[in-house]
Amino acid sequence: MNVRTIRPVKGLKGEVTIPGDKSISHRSIMLGSIALGTTEITHFLEGADCLSTIDCFRRMGVEIERKPLCILVHGKGLRGLSAPASTLNVGNSGTTTRLISGILSGQNFATTLSGDASLNSRPMKRIMTPLSMMGADITSVHNNGCAPLHIKGAPLKGISYQSPVASAQVKSCVLFAGLYADGKTSVTEPFLSRNHSELMLSSFGASVQTCGTTATIEPEPVLTAQKVEVPGDISSAAFFIAAGLLIPGSELLIKNVGINPTRDGILRVCRQMGANLELLNTRTQCGEPVADILVKHSELN
Repeated sequence: MNVRTIRPVKGLKGEVTIPGDKSISHRSIMLGSIALGTTEITHFLEGADCLSTIDCFRRMGVEIERKPLCILVHGKGLRGLSAPASTLNVGNSGTTTRLISGILSGQNFATTLSGDASLNSRPMKRIMTPLSMMGADITSVHNNGCAPLHIKGAPLKGISYQSPVASAQVKSCVLFAGLYADGKTSVTEPFLSRNHSELMLSSFGASVQTCGTTATIEPEPVLTAQKVEVPGDISSAAFFIAAGLLIPGSELLIKNVGINPTRDGILRVCRQMGANLELLNTRTQCGEPVADILVKHSELN
């Protein structure tokens, strides 16, 4: 039997780069696939959920290359996707399922989305309702409001949707469908959810306006390929932030972290507790605010 001794540390020092943001990784593949040109994505999160998104678009004719340092998405344009030969397997990814449904609703072919047992038990009525209002032909195969979903592309109309929940997935689904609608599409939430889709849509060339908790998109834009550097996921950074604040003698630099105001609650709460946090090298990457976070041990209140 191997025995390992674990000793307490006397301060954490150094630099760390955390994995890429999952939400932004998903969206970069989706928008890169329906843009014109080749989108280059660096620091992509190659987790199972994001790989499900890649697989779905490959099955619809998009060439996606996984290079050692980047992902290259050779976009087909807004209406360049082709019908898959079989059911699109979304694995365990709810983000893939809900967001891609908006894109599929505006195509000229039919598709079935299905995943594992867990995915196929999750509620999908929250996207089926607004998509149906837009004229989409979307049904639950087992008539239980869950996947598998059968989506037959149809002409879509723009709507003003009052969402009963604040959900970035619902909002993104409707905005993506709005790309294919016959007029403006807007989504109003009870309070603002994360806005990664609005920012990335704008960076790819879509006309998106936000006012309070309402996001509005114009139809039929020409989306143009971009270079997307995915920021580090602040949810993953949270563990290092906590460790650096709590362990005496610590000083950590957490590099390339997304600090989107719809996601940075941990920073605001820590500051209210007296945390010694400093944002360095602040910048914008594909519409997303990013910074290096310097964390030092603090006596918290």
